[in-house]
Amino acid sequence: MAEGHNPLCGDQVKVYVLLENDVVRDISFEGSGCAISKASASMMTASLKGKTRAEAQKIFEKFHQMVKTGDFDSATIGKLEVFAGVHKFPMRVKCAILPWHAALATLEGKTEPVSTE
Repeated sequence: MAEGHNPLCGDQVKVYVLLENDVVRDISFEGSGCAISKASASMMTASLKGKTRAEAQKIFEKFHQMVKTGDFDSATIGKLEVFAGVHKFPMRVKCAILPWHAALATLEGKTEPVSTE
């Protein structure tokens, strides 16, 4: 489990990951915050479930690049493409990426809370 916090807008998330044989067998979240952070967390869980740790990290990198720059490959990013427009709103990039940072922290075995600051 890892926690994330966005002090700018108050988003808070906890991400729970069940990793078996380096595969994300189950992933869930609980939290409060804006619609972007909650929608991102929800779609993240669907995107990462069943993926290996390496695949999950690669998806994180592609998602992070997309929300920061708007650049993406539809074949790689899939339904997460709905967040491509977030890059036009820099204050909202942190909302979209917060749950992903928490999930990545979990996959890396980090226990300290992550922050978008």
